[in-house]
Amino acid sequence: MSSHTVHLVRHGEVENPQHVVYASLPGFGLSKRGRAQAQAAGRRLAGHAVATVIASPLQRAAETATTIAAHLGPTVRSDRRLLEWELGERWAGTPWGELEARFPGELTAYLEHPHDLDFTPEPLHTLAGRVATIVTEASGAAGHDEVVLVSHQDPIQAARLFLTRRPLATLQTDKPGHGSIITLEFDTKTRQWRETAYWEPDQGTTFPPIRPAES
Repeated sequence: MSSHTVHLVRHGEVENPQHVVYASLPGFGLSKRGRAQAQAAGRRLAGHAVATVIASPLQRAAETATTIAAHLGPTVRSDRRLLEWELGERWAGTPWGELEARFPGELTAYLEHPHDLDFTPEPLHTLAGRVATIVTEASGAAGHDEVVLVSHQDPIQAARLFLTRRPLATLQTDKPGHGSIITLEFDTKTRQWRETAYWEPDQGTTFPPIRPAES
């Protein structure tokens, strides 16, 4: 076998009735729907030879990882490199509908050019690098077994783009949904990552993977 397989899983939907930016604030666990999404992801991965399940220490990711691991066998370990993008700390606790008033222009900038923000404490390329590092580290340690990493939307998307050689400027395109699984494979001969599958629990289907643009 000449490849390593990593499954990047976004946590399930969160109980957030006030629709605030929760970032790393405590007390934001999975909603009923989020728990069902985590169960669906666990069933989807059941039967895979998963050696390791690693999660962001935030409650929503830890709950999702524990649910998935119950279908797979390994215990969950935590790694801070899978935490949310530090950009969110700036907005933490603010309702999404009030962001523009409290932080004029910042939401628009995040949506239009997330790779070039002068107000984030962590640039997007730094986020991509820290998550990509644990992806490569964990896959190498697991050998030919598979790895599940449970994190958050922007960290997963940034690493996905970085590892498959796509521009970080496309962060807002085709972002992973709650409970989704992005499967990446590292070819040990070509030394390159490629996306081989994308699955979302609410649709219950596998979509064609997104390919890097031809150079």
